[in-house]
Amino acid sequence: MTNDIQANDLEAFVPTIRDRELPPAEAFRWLGAGWRDFCSRPGLSLLHGVGVLALSMLTVAVMFAAGWDHILFPALSGFMIVGPLIALGTYEKSRRLAEGEPLSLRHVLFVPVRSGGQIFFVGLILALLMVFWMRSAVLVYALFFGLRPFPGLDQIAPMLFTTPIGGAMLITGTVIGGIFAAFSFAISVFAIPMLLDRRTDALTAMGTSMALVWNNLPVMLTWGGILLAWFLLAVATGLLGLVLIFPLLGHATWHAYAAVARS
Repeated sequence: MTNDIQANDLEAFVPTIRDRELPPAEAFRWLGAGWRDFCSRPGLSLLHGVGVLALSMLTVAVMFAAGWDHILFPALSGFMIVGPLIALGTYEKSRRLAEGEPLSLRHVLFVPVRSGGQIFFVGLILALLMVFWMRSAVLVYALFFGLRPFPGLDQIAPMLFTTPIGGAMLITGTVIGGIFAAFSFAISVFAIPMLLDRRTDALTAMGTSMALVWNNLPVMLTWGGILLAWFLLAVATGLLGLVLIFPLLGHATWHAYAAVARS
């Protein structure tokens, strides 16, 4: 009897991590589906975006007040690491729209996570990865410039782009940051929606997420590129673009999860 149950569980799990053979262009369909969810009850999505913007602005203000402006850029890039956790409300809105369930402000503010506290374990790991990345950025700066004080935001661009040592530091930091971002993306892009959607544990969700990304690499690389491009656009607008971009990408990520992990 036990063996039959385990076999049934395995058969249910294996299709979840198979190669869906989705073309890279499928990622743009997810983006379109996310836009449709955004336009359905847009006030809920915009409210979520405004909340993310306010949190981001508060974080930046605290960093300047504390004299931590030297890690501003690593902190901004680290935003992509913890982004999936902050997007819970957009996942729930898209899920309810797809299932035809009632939808109100209460549902996106107080999201019922089916895995309970397991999601906080993933959140802790993502937060630690962000801290490690910011500390790594400080170490990279120290390795290239020693004990030289941070020149200030108005001088950092000329230093990086007009000096050989600055260019080398930029390349090194980009590679290291890319490794942090790729790992964080792989373990969280499907893990957070999965913990919202199913009763499972954090390690299983993160492991499944990594397997799904690896087994569907072409479309997931395209999706990762889309996320990066839209995030850079939000940064270029002084973070104001987060009001629209963050909920849009959150809704689209739910459709990515539904296409890869649920179908």
